[in-house]
Amino acid sequence: MAFSKTFIPPVSRISCRSIRNLPVEGDDWDVLIAHFLGVDHCGHRFGPDHPAMAEKLSQMDGVIRSVIKRLKNDTLLVVMGDHGMTDTGDHGGESQKETDAALFLYSSSPLFPAPGSQVEPEVVPQTDLVPTLALLLGVPIPFSSVGQVLLPLFPQNGSRGVPTGLSQAEALWINVKQVNRFLETYSNMAKDIPPDSLSQLRADFSNISSQYLATVHKGHLPSPELVVFMQNYLTAVRETCRASWARFNPFKMAAGLLILGVACMLCYILSELSHVVIQEGLLKLPILSGLVVGLVVAAGQLFSQGYLELSWCAGAAALFSEVLFLWRTHGVSPKGRWSPSSLLTPALLVLFLRCASLLSDSYVIYEGNVVTFLLFTLSIYVPLRLNWDGLLVPLPPPDTQKPPQLLSTALPSSVVRRQAFILLVWLGVLVGSLYLSLSFHNCREEQGTCQPSPFLSPLSRVQDSQLRNLHYVLSVGSLALWGYLLHRWLRHYGNLNCTSVTLFSACFLLPLACVCMGLHWAVSATPEDTFRSLFELIGLAQVFLPRTSFCLLGLGLILLWVDPMTVFLKSRTPLNSRGTSLPPPKYRASTGISPQAELHHLIPQLYQRIRHSLEDGGTESGEADSRPAVEAYGLGTVYSAPLVLLCGLLGLVLLLLHPEGMALAFLLLLLEAGAMLHIHACSTNLSSLHKHSNGFSVPWAPVVSWSLAATQFFHATGHLPTFPSIQWGAAFVGFPQGHTGTALPASLVTLNTFSAHIIFAVGCPLLLFWPLVCEVRGTRSTRSAGVEESEDAVMEMRLRESPQKFSSGLLQLAARYLFVNGVQVFASVCAAAILRRHLMVWKVFAPKLMFEASGFIVGSVFVILGVIMVMRVDVSVGGLFKKLLPQNSR
Repeated sequence: MAFSKTFIPPVSRISCRSIRNLPVEGDDWDVLIAHFLGVDHCGHRFGPDHPAMAEKLSQMDGVIRSVIKRLKNDTLLVVMGDHGMTDTGDHGGESQKETDAALFLYSSSPLFPAPGSQVEPEVVPQTDLVPTLALLLGVPIPFSSVGQVLLPLFPQNGSRGVPTGLSQAEALWINVKQVNRFLETYSNMAKDIPPDSLSQLRADFSNISSQYLATVHKGHLPSPELVVFMQNYLTAVRETCRASWARFNPFKMAAGLLILGVACMLCYILSELSHVVIQEGLLKLPILSGLVVGLVVAAGQLFSQGYLELSWCAGAAALFSEVLFLWRTHGVSPKGRWSPSSLLTPALLVLFLRCASLLSDSYVIYEGNVVTFLLFTLSIYVPLRLNWDGLLVPLPPPDTQKPPQLLSTALPSSVVRRQAFILLVWLGVLVGSLYLSLSFHNCREEQGTCQPSPFLSPLSRVQDSQLRNLHYVLSVGSLALWGYLLHRWLRHYGNLNCTSVTLFSACFLLPLACVCMGLHWAVSATPEDTFRSLFELIGLAQVFLPRTSFCLLGLGLILLWVDPMTVFLKSRTPLNSRGTSLPPPKYRASTGISPQAELHHLIPQLYQRIRHSLEDGGTESGEADSRPAVEAYGLGTVYSAPLVLLCGLLGLVLLLLHPEGMALAFLLLLLEAGAMLHIHACSTNLSSLHKHSNGFSVPWAPVVSWSLAATQFFHATGHLPTFPSIQWGAAFVGFPQGHTGTALPASLVTLNTFSAHIIFAVGCPLLLFWPLVCEVRGTRSTRSAGVEESEDAVMEMRLRESPQKFSSGLLQLAARYLFVNGVQVFASVCAAAILRRHLMVWKVFAPKLMFEASGFIVGSVFVILGVIMVMRVDVSVGGLFKKLLPQNSR
């Protein structure tokens, strides 16, 4: 009988259920395990000295007596406890009361001769039970066991009464060979066993092997000295491994916390001083110095120890580069720029609550609900703050008696109402997505009556044909809607008018991949007994269709990188009254300057000419216009369009690695990401009414929300920070026959596990671009006196007017996102370090730390890839404008 560790029934009911389900009299079992939770539960609830404990112990005494009465002569009864308890009934620490437990062995008849004068050990390590019971059952000792057989359970000489017929010396020899095999394998993989101890253990095994084989060859019985020698060897191996494994190194833990804490501080300072870092180039020297220090430490380890410990090399390099960067920024940062009160923003307070929740096992167990609540809270904060500032209500009309230069630059009331309405609509979409995403959660063992989402099961396991068909229709519909929304957005902003290979990826490869995925799901959902005659064809389709989808999507990603431009330019030279073309205008920033500086001056002018051509619609008849008429499509979303397409293609790759039902969850992910982007854009537009934005800075609130959404959809795609919940089936998508290596399946499982982290990390730069994409005309330009609206750059072309501000804004956004994710890893490390003696450390905190750290690494890599993609687009935009410059202006 198995009961939840979180919800435990009343004490008396536990033992009664276990007693009633003990099939002792049957012959259909070899090993029968009965786990009684009553004593443990009573200790937690009342303590060891409560009268209820005496009653429970009396009940357990009666259980043991009843079992003994029904034991057969060939049955061994093992009564043991896995831990003790303190005076308060707790356990999980290292005190003697917590680690000591009773062990009682009983047999109805002597299965072997008495051990004679052999003295039983006072303390039996729990590791010794594994090899002992394995040999008594006649099965091999588990490979990773370092326990020692209990000699009193084996006769000194072989006996027919023992099922395996092993003597004490034979059992010890089998045990010694198994432990030595494990020790050699482990020492070749890990280097944490001291070389001196390893050499001594190898020498001892060599002596034992030679003596034992010589004794057996002569037909003699092993001497008592040899038996003691084997016992000492097994004890030495166990103690050596225990010293290497079950040991917490406070110095390394403190060093890791220090490095991680300084790294988080570095990311925060980098986000606050990004403009200074870009201007002064403060990152080159720390990075190069860190690499040099890491190489020096590695060389020192090789010369002094003979092997390389990468953790110390990487730690030394990281710490030195971090300290050097902090020292340099301290010398150049202006005074009074930062104050501790800047950390008390609502967004960072929500982040603090998120980090604090990682110190509680209950909050970690219910992390999916906790993160959803925090994201909902932070989303509600945005309209509340805008309403508190009076930005959701149109400003009163300006006083017409004031001079023009003193008039308010507020937007019309219709524009304000429209932005407020859009904000509330997208807030509703976000709240709806948050609520619906809870339907796709998986369940932990500790969550009691929780039921996992039915969408987590593959369609082939759904027995009801109508329900299976319904799930398939919903999955295919979500897949089609995913592709339609991407195509619709690109078409709306004119990014599908280009003639580059990106158009081929968006209009042909993406829909074709969706069709292959839908067919693959249909084939996978077909029951095996439906089309037996087409078994080989179905098996071939299960290989061909997903691999074709992978190839199409991979080709789309490659083409997007090769040519990320989604802009179509059409230029024509107007004719004068005589029908001859006018010479192209000559641009020259100045004389004696570098071509790069000239290009920075010419690109804004070139864009203004393109925009003027679109706004004026040509010149009136009879008027000569020296400006070339240029039609531009997709120029306002030149940066965001490739990122949106990248996220769309990458999302389909990741969706293919999930069960079919997760298509709905991925669609909710797309809607939620779009809702957060539009809420951020509307908030920026409304805030710009009273504030003049300097540069391109993304506030903390959308960055924290973006990170929380990644964790939220980690759970909404059926994942949990536990190893049993890993979706190993992702490794066999397109490879049903298995793999010959481990790199490819490990990569597929990693992509499946951290899909949400990957999508949100790659799409992180969209937080910088989206307010420009959705910007209301006049929210910025009309705030500058003497500047007409027609001279205002539109949408993402603002970024080309201020290259340094663009670079600093992108660096700031990446640093803030890394900081938000880094402090969560730091909190998880603190939880595992502080609570290393906690009862649930290996069940909750240690797995959470591993998943949090792995997600941070994967997310950081893809954030960098997203930034690199933006830089690649920027290079292509610069190349496009260079081609458009007249030859005589260069």
